Amino acid sequence: MVNIAVMGYGTVGSGVVEVINTNCDVINQRAANEINIKYVLDLRDFPGDPIQEKIVHDVDVIINDPEIRIVVEVMGGIEPAYTFVKRCLEAGKSVVTSNKALVAKHGAELLSIARDRELNFLFEASVGGGIPIIRALNSCLTADKIEEITGILNGTTNYMLSKMFYEGADYDEVLKEAQDNGYAERNPEADVEGYDACRKIAILSSLISGQQVDFEDIYTEGITKITKKDMLYAKKMGMTIKLIASSKRHEDHVHAIVAPMLLNKEHPLYSVDDVFNAVFVHGNMLGDAMFYGSGAGKLPTASAVVADVVDEAKHLHRNIMTMWKNEKLTLLPIEDTEKRFFVRISGSADERIEEIENVFGPVRKVTVDELDDEFGIVTEVMTEGEYQKKSSQINGILHMIRIED
Repeated sequence: MVNIAVMGYGTVGSGVVEVINTNCDVINQRAANEINIKYVLDLRDFPGDPIQEKIVHDVDVIINDPEIRIVVEVMGGIEPAYTFVKRCLEAGKSVVTSNKALVAKHGAELLSIARDRELNFLFEASVGGGIPIIRALNSCLTADKIEEITGILNGTTNYMLSKMFYEGADYDEVLKEAQDNGYAERNPEADVEGYDACRKIAILSSLISGQQVDFEDIYTEGITKITKKDMLYAKKMGMTIKLIASSKRHEDHVHAIVAPMLLNKEHPLYSVDDVFNAVFVHGNMLGDAMFYGSGAGKLPTASAVVADVVDEAKHLHRNIMTMWKNEKLTLLPIEDTEKRFFVRISGSADERIEEIENVFGPVRKVTVDELDDEFGIVTEVMTEGEYQKKSSQINGILHMIRIED
């Protein structure tokens, strides 16, 4: 028997208990051992819930019990999660977490502690929810040099953009609907400003580079400025708009970005709609691969957490996780990265196109019948720095969206 403790009995924590109780036979078979939940740590009591007999309020009960071999951290946030996880590892217990903020900030240190003690610190659910992207990078793709990871890593924003695209709804309308359906929090900032996706791509960037990538260093732009008008242009061009989190190698550098981007119909992420997430990976030997599934939700996330528990139960005395160093990776500055840009500009296309091309060079003109007081252009490939310099010379720029080719 492998005794485990669950720290946090919220949405994901209760999901972990449900997954283990519901699928105990197959889980135990795959772990080659019985997985037994001995404790659940929470500040609250749960009268009437069978879990109450396992509830403890003091983390020291878990840390000081030698029978606890694996601890599941699903509390969220940096503190007290970081302190609790570090103490558990130092006490000789492997840890599983779904906490992207914790992994993004302290992943290198916690992985190092686990390795030094022949333990494991696993965090599959921190990035793709139910999508097994970290396990693939850690085991299946270890023969490859990963040159690109580009994904839709936030279900809330993908749901909202899908609604705006297919139903012509505006931003405020779809945000309220997402909140009413439980897809968005009352304070949706982490999702709609791109912070959630940023932490996830920081973790993936650290994994593929082998060095610490700080999420604060990643250029991040959310979806709050996307409008119905942007969607009309996207449809006219046969494209769609998605919040993209991307990490790419460029010669000896890595650059990462989170921002809304226009995708054409041939792009593998074009058809990823609603609350689904997907991750596109390009390896120098494998070529292209795609991982698609439920990126959030109680049971998909809990399923990924329990899969890590099974992995740790099978490897109680052997470290299996790929490391990344504490040494910080310096990302290629956003100004030096290259893209094509879609730009909305006020006025008449016929009257202003010569002026625009004098600054930007050759552009593709885009007009929408419903919008007679503005037009759009698609630039040639240029660096972000070049775009900023050129756009500053043009009056009446309404909005810019990058194009992901």
